[in-house]
Formats: sequence, C-alpha cells, structure tokens
Amino acid sequence: MTRNQPIDRIVFCDFDGTITAEETFVGMFLTMKPDLFKTLGREIAEGRITLRDGVSMIIESMESRELPKILEYVRSKPLRPGFAEFLDFLEERGVPFVIISGGLRAMIEARLEGLIPRVHAVYAIDLDTSGEYMRPLSSYQGGSEMIAKAMIIESYGAARPVAIGDGITDFTMAMRAPVVFARDHLASHMEKNGKAFIPWNDYFDIMRELKTLWKE
Repeated sequence: MTRNQPIDRIVFCDFDGTITAEETFVGMFLTMKPDLFKTLGREIAEGRITLRDGVSMIIESMESRELPKILEYVRSKPLRPGFAEFLDFLEERGVPFVIISGGLRAMIEARLEGLIPRVHAVYAIDLDTSGEYMRPLSSYQGGSEMIAKAMIIESYGAARPVAIGDGITDFTMAMRAPVVFARDHLASHMEKNGKAFIPWNDYFDIMRELKTLWKE
C-alpha cells in the first residue's frame, strides 16, 4: 500500500507507555539526566518553554557516545501484553499499523527489533550523532510538538482511523480519530474535555473492542 492509495481502516499508536508497559523516554532521561529533566519539566508545566523546546534541550544535553546506553536501557523494558498478537490481528485484516511517537526512533527500533518490519510506518524524532552531542531532527514539527501527531494522521486521509494512546501529548492525535483507545493521563484528559473514548489495559482488550466495532 502506498500513501496515494485510498485508506479505509488504519491504526495510529503511541509508543512510550502505550506499546511499552512504562514510559521509556521519560524514564531514560530521569535515569541519565534527572536534575535537568526535573528542571525542564517544571518549565514546561508552567508554560515558560514549549514541549518541543524542552525535549530538544534534553536531547542536546546527551553526548552521542551515550546512545548505546540509551538503547540498552529501552531493550530491557517490557511490552504491554498482547502487542504481537495485535499485529497478527491487524495483518489478517489488511489494516496498517502506524507508530507516532514524540520519542526517539532509535529507541523504538531497538525495543521492537524484529517486529518493526510488521509496522507500516514509524514517525518519531531522529538523531544526528555526528557531533559530540546529540541533535534532534524532525520533518514533522508543528506548534509546540517535535512530532505533530494530528498533522500526520490527517495526511493519510483515512476513512476510519483508530488512535491508541496513554498521555496528554496524545490528545491532539485522539481528536483526529473517531475511535480512541485511551488509558492513564490521556483517559483523564479525554474525560475532562468531554470526549468519548474506550478504556483499555492491554492489546487483548483492544482486539475484543475492534471485533465489535468492525462487526466481525
């Protein structure tokens, strides 16, 4: 399938805390740069800097030689139950699966390894490690986001997109999908804003719901 072909059903999914059972991006920086992360976290929460600028500053504080340590960290983190089975479920129905993450592509590819060929596309922050310090790269910046999730969803023009997420940063993505699976902070934010969503704990839950929604 190419981007020029019409798409009916498609699934867009966050990575950190959604595919993984815990927040690997935040956890990695809390482990490796705790003081800077906490300081910038306060700056972001109080609106003094944007999320995009805060993420850039944190990434740029990391030396390029630390990348192997970052990848080793994420490889040890568990995936949420049912993820591989969920990919089977989608492949059987010819439904593309797209990862949209505000985290690092290198972390996603390191953790998913052999599963990546089964993913239709990955949108995440790339890294330039040619210098002493890492430099974040993104072709999908928009507003305050390094990865503009809503813009990516809209670019597909799918008739029946599904969004899966867990954090407040997934809210713009959720607003572009008629069917939203939300947990944790995203679920709370959806409730606060009066937006409909389907709660979930693992990918087996999502499969059961989609079988009903897709009338199987």
